[in-house]
Amino acid sequence: MASQSDSKFMHDLADQEQIHFGRFRLDVGQRRLFRDGALVGFAGKALDILCVLAAAKDKVVTKDELMAQVWPGLVVEENNIQVHVSALRKALDEGAEGQSVIVTVPGRGYRFSAPLSNFYPDASANENQRAAPIPETSIAVLPFTNMGDDPEQEYFADGIVEDIITGLSRIKWVVVIARNSSFIYRGKAVDVKQVGRELGSRYVLEGSVRKDNGRVRVTAHLIDTQSGVHIWAARYDRVLDDVFALQDEIAMSVIGAIEPSLRKVEIERVKRKRPDSLDAYDLVLRALPFLRTAMPSEAGAAIPLLQKALELDPGYAVAHALLARCFHFRYSRGGQNENDRATAIRHARVAMIGSDDATTLAIAGLVIWFSAHEMTTVIDLFDRALAISNSNVVALGNSAFVYAWMGNPEQAIERANRALRVSPFDTWIAYLAIAVAQFHSKHYDEAHDAARRAVEANPQFSVPHILLAVALVRVGRLDEAKVEAQTVLALDPTFTMPWWSVSVGIVDAVFKPFADAWAEIEGLDG
Repeated sequence: MASQSDSKFMHDLADQEQIHFGRFRLDVGQRRLFRDGALVGFAGKALDILCVLAAAKDKVVTKDELMAQVWPGLVVEENNIQVHVSALRKALDEGAEGQSVIVTVPGRGYRFSAPLSNFYPDASANENQRAAPIPETSIAVLPFTNMGDDPEQEYFADGIVEDIITGLSRIKWVVVIARNSSFIYRGKAVDVKQVGRELGSRYVLEGSVRKDNGRVRVTAHLIDTQSGVHIWAARYDRVLDDVFALQDEIAMSVIGAIEPSLRKVEIERVKRKRPDSLDAYDLVLRALPFLRTAMPSEAGAAIPLLQKALELDPGYAVAHALLARCFHFRYSRGGQNENDRATAIRHARVAMIGSDDATTLAIAGLVIWFSAHEMTTVIDLFDRALAISNSNVVALGNSAFVYAWMGNPEQAIERANRALRVSPFDTWIAYLAIAVAQFHSKHYDEAHDAARRAVEANPQFSVPHILLAVALVRVGRLDEAKVEAQTVLALDPTFTMPWWSVSVGIVDAVFKPFADAWAEIEGLDG
């Protein structure tokens, strides 16, 4: 049962934004832990325990109090706490001498023993007060410049910025500087490197708004504050009909484009790090490029990296989700080993329980659909993901693909087109969804075009070639269809159409037209 001190812990957690101890900085509000400026891959219950202990300062927190705060309303085994505390100690005590940061008080609970200091970002502070290292994935969204004289235009610009800040805050691996800090630069000519130092921000998003003759033009630029390099830029030119709908559309587009852009930059950064200095977050980033092709050989290279990440942080939900994806790849295109399917489902279930990260939920949803065929669970996971971030490209693309195979082409195409609008790059699954949906609707030219674009975007993945082959049959280009079929078998020698149907759980009514077209290829002479 929770004690009366529970409310005090919650009050402490709400009041303390950032806490420093040794080489670490704990951002309680964003629920992120940094070591020497780099994000440590802790998430979920381990981080919740750390926040409660740190907020209590040097006071003993009983096991009952921890359970009440970290697992409210649930009955859990005491060894759950022990597992997470052990993982925390492994990370927090690395390189330390003497007493552990988290001390066990026999018969009572735990006490956080490291000296603490609170830190609140303040752009007016001098350099000596701002000694904290800059986290790698922190971003400040500056007020957009009003390029006209209309004061209402400034309200519009502020609305876009606030929506962007809110949306980016839902991306769990991105640390977003509070609006009150970033808006002190309103109306000032800024040096982005100085802004980075003053706000503790690795990236800055800046932009401008101009309204003229019933149209609005918004520009946005994402900049690395350490190098000054522009990572991403876009311009939006829209008719000003519904100002609030336009504000939402532009904010969604910016958020959807920033996440994959930042992730690519982070992957390149971690490639330059020494292998012996990698934490769980870095290991996940190293694994991501191997998942792009969705083929078993590359999945085999990602699996040990992700397993190592889970050794460092057993509760790391995104690592569980990515492992689920890897084992699904091995099952569906690497021999249909039942152990791989069971392992994929197990990791997906761990990832989806209690997760509030849109990408994690979307990956888990796709794996559960493919491997466990639980339709109600899958739709709920996609709905949860899009409720967290309605511009998340992974959630939009994955759900579009599932809806296409469920025989819901209208929903599939709508989701896929949204994914392509917010991020036109690296969205091959959106093109796959359109190809399946259009083929199902007997719009074979459109199916061919979408499948062709999926092949161009991910040529080493066998599924785009399958869809292109069957579309080519239906538009009467049989020789080209045969070439695509040969490419499929070169990429995946285990492929047969019946096994593909079984491995992805496609209903017969939807799958039969694809199987019939493939049979025509197999019936060709030579």
